[in-house]
Amino acid sequence: MLSIADHRRDQAGLRYVYPVVSRRAGGVSVGINLNVNNACNWACAYCQVENLARGGPPPIDLDLLKRELSGFIDELLHGDFMLREVPPEARRLADIAFSGNGEPTSAAEFFEVVQCVAQVLKRFGVFGALPVRLITNGSLMHRPVVQKGLEALAEMGGEVWFKIDRALPDEVRLINGVPLDLESVRRRLAISCALVPTWVQTCWFAVDGHEPGAASRAAYCELLRPLATQIAGVHLYGLARPSLQPMAGRLQRLEESKLRAFAQEIEKTTGLKVVVSP
Repeated sequence: MLSIADHRRDQAGLRYVYPVVSRRAGGVSVGINLNVNNACNWACAYCQVENLARGGPPPIDLDLLKRELSGFIDELLHGDFMLREVPPEARRLADIAFSGNGEPTSAAEFFEVVQCVAQVLKRFGVFGALPVRLITNGSLMHRPVVQKGLEALAEMGGEVWFKIDRALPDEVRLINGVPLDLESVRRRLAISCALVPTWVQTCWFAVDGHEPGAASRAAYCELLRPLATQIAGVHLYGLARPSLQPMAGRLQRLEESKLRAFAQEIEKTTGLKVVVSP
């Protein structure tokens, strides 16, 4: 059966569509994987994608994606997939999530894909009722095609989960595998917040036995504080599945008490609501 520890993309035997049990969404999340070639413009240390490569996705077969999503939603709503494959406590269709094996917004057809999802949801009468989420590293928010996709996402009542794992440049380079100008991160986060409800999602863990220190926590809060009135909240979560990247052996899960203590620090410093998923 599906579990929070197993997010394999081939569970349903489809190219673009896959189900997972999401602890943050609170049920079955129907994932849309546009990066079927395991390519991403980031290389996060905790990523569970096998043979992760740098780059973007191949051209998207929009007709196939629409057929797969229609067929799978029909199976979830009217078939026995939930009974066969999902633990009793998670037998709830929680959302549609643009996620997968790389950065979804790197697809040239991102806007058209969002339109396809809207058409399918209208067909099943759940447009505006079933949450649609974009899980993104936010690095391409400046692109017009991405902004058009966000506007379409907002029209269907969707939201963005914007990845910010660390705020100190050296830590960002270590954890996410990219050099980042934090002012650029703030600008791109502001773009997302202006177009669609946006949550910040943060994976918090130890490296080489050391949890992020006071300077790391303070830099993170300072990055978010100027946009606190625009951000919907923070999803703070720990490691749940083993990394398949070279740094896997250096990463350690933090105790729940450590996550909750940091959540309280974020709330006190920024005023943001923080949801903790240990």
